[in-house]
Amino acid sequence: MQIERFSYDNRIVKNFAYATMIWGIVGMLVGLLAALQIPFPGLNFDAHTTFGRIRPLHTNAVIFAFVGNAMFMGVYYSLQRLLKARMFSDLLSKLHFWGWQTIILCAALTLPFGITTGKEYAELEWSIDILIAIVWVIFGINMFGTIIKRRERHLYVAIWFYIATVVTVAVLHIVNSLAIPVSLTKSYPIYAGVQDALVQWWYGHNAVAFFLTTPFLGLMYYFVPKAANRPVYSYRLSIIHFWALIFLYIWAGPHHLLYTALPDWAQSLGTVFSVMLIAPSWGGMINGLLTLRGAWDKVREDAILKFYVVAITAYGMSTFEGPMLSLKNVNAISHFTDWTIAHAHVGGLGWNGFLTFGVLYWIIPRLFKTALYSKKLMNYHFWIGTIGILFYAVPMYWAGFTQSLMWKDFTADGVLKYPNFLETVLQIMPMYKLRALGGALYLIGALLMVYNLIKTVKSGNLLANEEAEAAALEKNYKAPAGHWHRWIERKPVQMLIWSLILILIGGIVELIPTFMIKSNVPTIASVKPYTPLELQGRDIYVREGCYTCHSQMIRPFRSETERYGEYSKAGEFVYDHPFQWGSKRTGPDLQRIGGKYPDSWHWHHMIDPRTMSPGSNMPPYAWMAEKELDISTTPAKINAMIKLGVPYPPRYADEANSDLMLQANNITEGLKKEGIQALPNSELIALIAYLQRMGTDIKASKTAENR
Repeated sequence: MQIERFSYDNRIVKNFAYATMIWGIVGMLVGLLAALQIPFPGLNFDAHTTFGRIRPLHTNAVIFAFVGNAMFMGVYYSLQRLLKARMFSDLLSKLHFWGWQTIILCAALTLPFGITTGKEYAELEWSIDILIAIVWVIFGINMFGTIIKRRERHLYVAIWFYIATVVTVAVLHIVNSLAIPVSLTKSYPIYAGVQDALVQWWYGHNAVAFFLTTPFLGLMYYFVPKAANRPVYSYRLSIIHFWALIFLYIWAGPHHLLYTALPDWAQSLGTVFSVMLIAPSWGGMINGLLTLRGAWDKVREDAILKFYVVAITAYGMSTFEGPMLSLKNVNAISHFTDWTIAHAHVGGLGWNGFLTFGVLYWIIPRLFKTALYSKKLMNYHFWIGTIGILFYAVPMYWAGFTQSLMWKDFTADGVLKYPNFLETVLQIMPMYKLRALGGALYLIGALLMVYNLIKTVKSGNLLANEEAEAAALEKNYKAPAGHWHRWIERKPVQMLIWSLILILIGGIVELIPTFMIKSNVPTIASVKPYTPLELQGRDIYVREGCYTCHSQMIRPFRSETERYGEYSKAGEFVYDHPFQWGSKRTGPDLQRIGGKYPDSWHWHHMIDPRTMSPGSNMPPYAWMAEKELDISTTPAKINAMIKLGVPYPPRYADEANSDLMLQANNITEGLKKEGIQALPNSELIALIAYLQRMGTDIKASKTAENR
């Protein structure tokens, strides 16, 4: 047997670990600002720091910068040791690291300036999307190159999850990011309305599944046994966990769209597969927790294991709650409320955050060949972080239940008890303040960790190239009889192909009928394309992230039709690139806002929301009244829409700006009669045009006052 000597690349692990800590603090700081902006609207400092721009910055920083770098840190560390091989290419490792940090910097520079697609968790524009695809391919090549040159024949379960992550994220990103560019910083998705919503949440839910879950399950299967110094509880259970999870997860996206204009069959399909997800998800949780069987005394003493226990428990809670929220009767209560926010953050703060903290505490001392600076500080971090999660989640659950009960409450006379939407917002303000306190505690814990790890690094020296040795892989090896699963565990290409097949089945079954069968999205003759001014106004609405607080989807409940008007139809959204149905109502639904108030009301409301809605926590947008609308982009936008199938007249782009100014002048003249001097070429005029268009293609029924 030939013994080969080689070394592990610890420098790339260190780089991703540092990036994880830096971007984690940045993401949490931005999240704390966003949390404070809701109860304290004065913290919307200027055009670049409004909640609608800060919230996407927070989600991207936490998901792709903090969690993304943590994933790569753990993968690069564990993969080399599981395969007994250095990474395939040091150059590719460096290109991956610096490419990913470049993507994050691009997000940090574009999102505060309103350069966004307006699609949750996929806000980055087309040019950055291309860079993401390139960097992801680099990561994939480096990973599979390492697997091919491995010295360990068997592929441990953690590697299966890494493989599924690489292939599925690539498919999700490419399909959801397809768009028609208008300029370097602006594009329109090729999908519209119902189709865009389905693709977006097929992507959005599975971004949670295959970016925030499967790679971290791989890390769990490696780092928990290592920290506990015990083998994984059940290898057989891990096999079932993996294959069932990747097959079922891909179907569950439509449960984000229950009671919407999405066809009922797609909603039901999402519900069925979401409920089935409980089994493999809890199989993984049980496998993780029972790995610690017989080691509970060590858990009491070792804060790293405490982090892992809370992380796995949070994973179990989230993966039970997710299927529960996909039940229509439960979703009718939870959707558009802060219950969803609580659910998401139990997973994010508990599962991803605490697992990352445990991995950092385990890796850094080993990279620098030294002891952790302070176990006491690590324990403080654990308890402060745990209390922070509770102070975050419990108030948001409370707020969610309060919102739903107040929105649906009727008097004995059969009228809405709380017709003014703002009453609900004011009622839950104390919950928002407690949520911010929880976020602050969680951030303090993370800062303690960073200090602790900086002191640890200073006390040691980086072992950049860790020497190792292993037997060379036998080329003519014959597997022993039995162990039916071994045939695929030793064949990474087959593992990739079968993973791809399983995730494509769900995507094809859900997406293709919605695109190919016309009856799934019935057209409505009265629905017309947006005028040039309305289109520009809609782009401003998307730019400002208004969808982060307002929905444009009236569900078929009496409480909603009484409050907002006729429920939303699939055919209303056929020209919406992107869709704007929203996920959370901090403000009222706007689907039927058109024509409800005069232009002057919208003018004053945008200049200072509290003049028209006393107590409102909406940011002011007075600067829009002075900012000139860039009409040079109108022809390109119209041409892009024509390419997408929007039925504008031939060569309409050449005369679009004439129609735009005509409509703008009409609005300005109307405002002038009410004593308001407005610039016809201001952005605010375009936004008013869009707001007054919403829902007017279909005659809205009489609505209750909602402000």
